[in-house]
Amino acid sequence: MTYAASSRRPRSWSIRTLSVLLGLALALGLAACTPGTSSPTGSGSQPQAERTLAVGATLEPASMDPWHNPAASIPQVLLYNVYETLVKVDSAGEIKSLLAQRWEISPDRLTYTFHLNPAAKFASGNPVDAAAVVANIDRLKADASLTPTLKAQLAVVSGATVIDSHQVEITLLHPSLMWLYDMSSTLGMMLDPSYTGDLSTTSAGSGPYQVKSHIQGDSVVLDDNTNYWGNPARFDEVTFRYFSDPNAMNAAMLSGDLDVISNLQAPDALPQFADTSQYTTITGTTNGEVVLGLNNSSKALSKLEVRQALTMAINRKDLLDTVWAGQGTLIGTMSVPTDPWYEDLSGLYPYDPDKAKAMLKDAGYGNGLTLRLRVPEIPYAVKSAQFVASQLRDIGVKVTTEELDFTRWLDEVFTKGDYDMTIVAHVEARDLGKFADKTYYWRYGDAKYASMYHAADQATNEEEGVEGMKAAAHYLAEQCAAIWLFALPNLVITKATVTGIPQNATTLSFDLTTITNR
Repeated sequence: MTYAASSRRPRSWSIRTLSVLLGLALALGLAACTPGTSSPTGSGSQPQAERTLAVGATLEPASMDPWHNPAASIPQVLLYNVYETLVKVDSAGEIKSLLAQRWEISPDRLTYTFHLNPAAKFASGNPVDAAAVVANIDRLKADASLTPTLKAQLAVVSGATVIDSHQVEITLLHPSLMWLYDMSSTLGMMLDPSYTGDLSTTSAGSGPYQVKSHIQGDSVVLDDNTNYWGNPARFDEVTFRYFSDPNAMNAAMLSGDLDVISNLQAPDALPQFADTSQYTTITGTTNGEVVLGLNNSSKALSKLEVRQALTMAINRKDLLDTVWAGQGTLIGTMSVPTDPWYEDLSGLYPYDPDKAKAMLKDAGYGNGLTLRLRVPEIPYAVKSAQFVASQLRDIGVKVTTEELDFTRWLDEVFTKGDYDMTIVAHVEARDLGKFADKTYYWRYGDAKYASMYHAADQATNEEEGVEGMKAAAHYLAEQCAAIWLFALPNLVITKATVTGIPQNATTLSFDLTTITNR
């Protein structure tokens, strides 16, 4: 089968509209300056003013290296803007061509042949040819320090072969429903093979922008790649500014320092931007499941009855109203409404504190239970933690809450698994596979679930795979592997002059290539 950007993909390989992000819930905001205009002078025209864009964000990346740091804040800045992929997911959730003009998939779904755009080149001027793609696949396969997520996504790849200068063949060890989608994200970012610099502070991609500077605690600045092979960048410089306080970011927007807040972190502030002559409010969906994660290696939390009791002890509708002003969607498993296999399971374990208390007693914790809830200092996580601690106290669970800066949370909770419960939004699309990895920080080692997930991913056709994923998601909900609080909304505030921002966030990228000024 052959696929290209000019048409929607055949049904056997289509996906429904997806939503995005924040990621671990990243709130991004944008700002744009009006381009200068030329006016005649005695000796000619004035030069055009520099076109700049300022982006307000919540979570600052610790590095510019997406291959060795799992933070979603890195691809949010770099994906599609600095590093391009063979294919990309557009705002409708469809896979489209980017560096590859078209591609074919063999009948057994083991071989992918990509036809590269002969014009594509890196910022250095080196071509993005078949040899460069093979070098990137080989680099990743040889990298022992690759993030666990990327290792897992890469494991299905057998190898890559140059067919000719603009044609590359990638073979898989087994069919995978998810692999091409993974290649549209961080896994598929193409790095200039000739680059030998420090990727934590600089870049070597083929996108319309490149990393200019990263001032820790303040900002990341991109400038335009004047050597870009495609449509030129619409801005000369883009600055991502980081705010730990959502009210400060709102104030920056109101004062004119920002022109866009890409995902509002204080939904109760929406009325401040009601003047349509000055602002536009865009409301959509994301892939961000706000998860009350449970450490399944804990003695108490390894018991299904305890996990069920905790789930029924939390009134998630009230939590959504209290924490996020009712904005968002209640979910009951690791899936959002735009996933092909989505099923509304939010009512599977309805709020019932009396039953929860009885189940806790039957599980051996009638005299109480103490759990540590360690959350990153992100608005939705902090507010949700306060609500959860209060509700669990009502069934006899003492919760000790600790707020951590995000770097510490990544080290102690995400990496080392030092926690009982935590709250964070997982923004990667189609991320059911995280629960199939027993080494992931949830420590969920259910062999039946892993078998169900892998069988669905390796299905011989999409329909079979979708039904398999739906069954796996239902099983995950029944087992209360985590407590799914809600799916984050995409709440975007822009100045009236800024256009091109899609309603739904469908990837990890804050895609600058679609944004412009009127």
